[in-house]
Amino acid sequence: MTPEIRKFVTFDEETLIEGFKPAATPWRMFAVAAVVKNPWAGRYAEDLKPEIQAFGPILGAEMTRRMIDLAGGGDKIEAYGKAAVVGLDGEIEHASGLIHTLRFGNFYREAVGAKSYLAFTNTRGPANAPIMVPLMDKNDAGRRSHYLTIQFAIPDAPRADEIVVVLGGATGGRPHHRIGDRYQDLKDLGHDLDNPAAV
Repeated sequence: MTPEIRKFVTFDEETLIEGFKPAATPWRMFAVAAVVKNPWAGRYAEDLKPEIQAFGPILGAEMTRRMIDLAGGGDKIEAYGKAAVVGLDGEIEHASGLIHTLRFGNFYREAVGAKSYLAFTNTRGPANAPIMVPLMDKNDAGRRSHYLTIQFAIPDAPRADEIVVVLGGATGGRPHHRIGDRYQDLKDLGHDLDNPAAV
């Protein structure tokens, strides 16, 4: 059992000026999307596990390879995330099923040497629906500079019987980050950062 992939779509954005000020280093956000036939479209399936277990490793390996190539190496990726958009003949559960499995996400996590979980969205929509890929620091979930969102759309996907599966990444955080991190808020609120139980 293998996924029927209609096409891959790549998104790549490089920002040189942000907020009327040049970035010290060009800031890149990028994504790879796979447009996949939904194996459960138009029907209710009680057991999704066979397709999840079969499709996850194939999509995870190939999409991770493409992301690493796009980034120029796994070490270039500082923030990462994932998303899925299911077409109108599918359930949100179908979108969730393909991305919320270690058989998919662990390929990307291990390739970039990450410790954080992959931020995610799973939504439903027609062709050209907004694809929103939330990102966060691959090693530090409290690092707000790397709270980012990639947004793009594919004019002919997802069709009603398809799922768009996406991996996203960024080479850094927002160029002029100045809102502090979660840890500063916790400290300001009197939490003991040396005692995890108190946070």
